[in-house]
Amino acid sequence: MSEILFYHLEGQPLERVLPVLVEKSLERGWHVVIETGSEERAEAIDNLLWTYRDDSFLPHARAGGDADNLQPVLITTRPHNPNNAEVRFFVDRAVPQSGDGYQRIVFMFSGHDPDALTDARAAWKNLRDGNEVTYWQQEPGGRWMKKG
Repeated sequence: MSEILFYHLEGQPLERVLPVLVEKSLERGWHVVIETGSEERAEAIDNLLWTYRDDSFLPHARAGGDADNLQPVLITTRPHNPNNAEVRFFVDRAVPQSGDGYQRIVFMFSGHDPDALTDARAAWKNLRDGNEVTYWQQEPGGRWMKKG
């Protein structure tokens, strides 16, 4: 059984939330895969993780290199797990189909995109049986509130 977290982004954009959650995953000793819906967004996330804070960076790579298995964080557009990650993030319209093979799945979607909300509802229905599923929504102050 996987733990599946739905993050409903409203007050802060993905670019502010994703690096913090990836950082916390690395602090737990987990390897991470970030799946995105397009190569353009994969490139943008790659750049973000190098520059999101002046005093640090998140060690990562784009999937497809010879050392993928050694990377703590991989960014991909495909449903593979070359670095044996324990946690997988789905962002920018990439939608989880199952929790198999992961300790945790994090599905992040924009509350301002009606299509993303439709995808999230369908994923919730598809994934709630056989997994530990929780829903997190951002309060106006930026704090996350567990809703389900």
